[in-house]
Amino acid sequence: MRTITVLGATGSIGQNTIDVISRHPNEFRVFAITGHSKLDALVKLAVQCSARYVVLSDPDTYQDFKSLMQAANCHSEILVGAQALDDVCSAPEVDTVMSAIVGAAGLLPTLSAVRAGKRVLLANKESLVMSGQLFMNAVREHKAELLPIDSEHNAIFQCLPRDFEYGNLEKSGITKILLTGSGGPFRSLPESSFDSITPDQACAHPNWTMGRKISVDSASMMNKGLEFIEAKWLFGLHENDIEVVLHPQSTIHSMVQYIDGSVIAQLGNPDMRTPISYGLSYPQRISSGVEALDFPSLADFTFSKPSKSRYPNLYLAIEACKQGQSATTAINAANEVAVDAFLNGRIKFTDIANINEQVLQKSDSIELTSIAQVLEHDEQARSLAKTILRKLN
Repeated sequence: MRTITVLGATGSIGQNTIDVISRHPNEFRVFAITGHSKLDALVKLAVQCSARYVVLSDPDTYQDFKSLMQAANCHSEILVGAQALDDVCSAPEVDTVMSAIVGAAGLLPTLSAVRAGKRVLLANKESLVMSGQLFMNAVREHKAELLPIDSEHNAIFQCLPRDFEYGNLEKSGITKILLTGSGGPFRSLPESSFDSITPDQACAHPNWTMGRKISVDSASMMNKGLEFIEAKWLFGLHENDIEVVLHPQSTIHSMVQYIDGSVIAQLGNPDMRTPISYGLSYPQRISSGVEALDFPSLADFTFSKPSKSRYPNLYLAIEACKQGQSATTAINAANEVAVDAFLNGRIKFTDIANINEQVLQKSDSIELTSIAQVLEHDEQARSLAKTILRKLN
């Protein structure tokens, strides 16, 4: 039986993780779940999975949450704060940590799991976007097991040979990694209409059910740009080894192209329980609750190259990847500030790329040799983004 801590339990990845776990009570048990502000949902999940601990990242919510737990007759122990997050990731009883906190907030607890040598199921792409080489060095140093959960990276992982050697595509006969993306809800919307896009429209993804921040990133394809950076570090790739391809049906989740002309693809319905179940049970497979594809009913598969004018955020992220670690840290920070402002009605959808581009241009290009430096550079980029944001308002 594997014992799991779920970081970010109230998000879509966290909820789907608990759904998969609940289908296999003899194989998995939940040690701890964590959350930030969705208190009612966190209580329900604690009851559903009989978590031993529930961790609140915000101490100010403790009394309200305690009352909700008592009303639900839930006896999970409540812990509070950043140290508690680290503790439930590194506890000796835990062997697997699902890292599903959205954004930069997920970096430090995920690193705690890595440094404790756990199996880390990585759905928090920002950990690698922010700290790439430092993060991967920690994985190797502490002999952690890192398994990708983003559907695209999980698909690549499934399509690689089992004996794949990190960073050595040639040895495995691989010529290219193909990252697929749906293109989001505005794939065919006239670009002249982008200034009037509302947050609700941006969050209405045609294929996937996700949180609002990730949905906006998907609409702008910044999410694919961050995945481009994540893929580089996960598999030891060069930027030229990765190609982004639009695939509106979201049935092929990514592909690996081999030297003999073969392309191996991973297909499935757009449901995150598939990669989650594979990460939980690897190298075996278990039922995820996802229906198998009905091939006779599938629409035609279509593919195209993403337009730079339609998806500037994608190309900004790729450019940051080419520039190096400080650039990817900066653009991730800028994007979090910009998307939050958009979701709160302070800027237009098109302003997100504007802010990201200015931060990328104005941020110092420096070598980041420690996590402390990464966090400092992240904070500087956020401050710069907020300054640019004030000028737009």
